[in-house]
Amino acid sequence: MLTLRHSPFDLFDRLEQQLQTAERVPAAEVIDTPQGYEITLELPGVDKDSIDVKATDRNLIISAERRPRQEPTDGSGSETSGREGSSCERSGRGTLLSEVRYGTWSRSFRFPGGIQREGLEAQYRDGLLTVKAPKAQTMTTVSVKVEG
Repeated sequence: MLTLRHSPFDLFDRLEQQLQTAERVPAAEVIDTPQGYEITLELPGVDKDSIDVKATDRNLIISAERRPRQEPTDGSGSETSGREGSSCERSGRGTLLSEVRYGTWSRSFRFPGGIQREGLEAQYRDGLLTVKAPKAQTMTTVSVKVEG
């Protein structure tokens, strides 16, 4: 006789845990113009100094970190947080619900043609990162002599 060791609802519990811990990357929009590529990413709540943009000949790699907000101190010099047993509880303040994802992530984009790495421009405003990558004007071609 076959018996179930787990409740059928365990599957839903595991799925919920996976969704909560799943890495989320920001939504992106990539536009191909005659002059270059324009990439826009949604990065609300990200500090500008934590954004890193790197490029190779045909790739753009963007990484960033969203750090938790620092809550005000309770006057004793120790920072408060929403964790159980912290000074936050003693001061009467605490996080009741947090669905915001914190942590680091990295995202890469590969373009059909080369990009000018020296001409990259990045602007961060109102939670949107816009990177402009001009297309390479020349492509290097190398001929190899075949020896017999």
